[in-house]
Amino acid sequence: MRLTMASDYALRVLLFAAAHHDRMVTIDETLAAHEISRGHLMKVVRMLSTAGFLRSQRGRGGGFTLGRAPGAIRLGDVLRATEPDFHMVECFGPGSSCSILPACRLPGVLSKALAAYMEVMDAHTLQDVLLEPETFGLSRGAR
Repeated sequence: MRLTMASDYALRVLLFAAAHHDRMVTIDETLAAHEISRGHLMKVVRMLSTAGFLRSQRGRGGGFTLGRAPGAIRLGDVLRATEPDFHMVECFGPGSSCSILPACRLPGVLSKALAAYMEVMDAHTLQDVLLEPETFGLSRGAR
């Protein structure tokens, strides 16, 4: 299974915001720390804000910060908010044209694997994976 770029970026953004929990962080700081596209980053920040994981403020002095305590942000919930679906194989999605679907046992095995994966992700919060600000290569007070 491979997560989308949106999920990857979302986890990075949340880690960055959590490391700088004492202040708002900016898009520019986050770009410098992760070297990702501004467009993608802004889309991810908007998505995380809409879902309540971030609190954002526009304009001068704006930026974003965590919308909840790190211990209240389950990693599985972040993935559910950022992944378009969990269709690991064609038959998981609507309108499957797989000719062996009626007899195939693979979907059951894959469903169990996905459930186990999400159970692990749900058992961990952002608090469990926090990083120090220095990890991102920027000084703590940089703006």
